[in-house]
Amino acid sequence: MAESISHKRAKRKAAGKSGVTEKKLSGGRRLDAATKKRATEVERSGSSTKLREAAKRLKDSRKKQKVLQVPQKDMAAAAAAMRDVGISGSVKNMSGSKRHFVPKRKRRRK
Repeated sequence: MAESISHKRAKRKAAGKSGVTEKKLSGGRRLDAATKKRATEVERSGSSTKLREAAKRLKDSRKKQKVLQVPQKDMAAAAAAMRDVGISGSVKNMSGSKRHFVPKRKRRRK
């Protein structure tokens, strides 16, 4: 299925002038946008499976900053997907007006 115009626009904006879109990852996967320090994934579907896959791509990017960009109604589900995968990073809405930081899960001591 072809990307929506808003998805393409979000990718280009996330990459900025110095970044790239469709950065290659292992396993034939691609990251939506990457700069020197930041990895960005745009997921508009809202499906929990797709959100988890996007979070895994962010994890495999090995960038210092990880951003999952979703429609505002899906921000809570996106934060949960990042927690499930075990990464810290930001979840932001499509316009960029709202942003939530998801901390990495603390390891419990035995």
